[in-house]
Amino acid sequence: MRPPTPDKQDQRFGREVDVKEQRKIKAREQQRSVWFGLGMFGMVGWAVAIPTVAAVALGVWLDKSYPGPPSWTLTLLVVGVAVGCLNAWFWIKRESKEDG
Repeated sequence: MRPPTPDKQDQRFGREVDVKEQRKIKAREQQRSVWFGLGMFGMVGWAVAIPTVAAVALGVWLDKSYPGPPSWTLTLLVVGVAVGCLNAWFWIKRESKEDG
């Protein structure tokens, strides 16, 4: 009994897979530039800064609306920095998974 011969569609699919594989191998071999590192540094900074500033703004508004012993600005500053750091950590973790 003879094995079935691949038809043209199977051959075309094999070529497409080969082209995509070669493209991925080439992309993995490329070294990232200094600009990529600076861009990532900036993204991490914004990932921390935006939640921090938003939390402080909310804290200032709460302090004006509900004055009292707890300082909402300081409390939400700490919360905003913590959320921003977690955000940056998850973003860096995701980027490092894509490298490997």
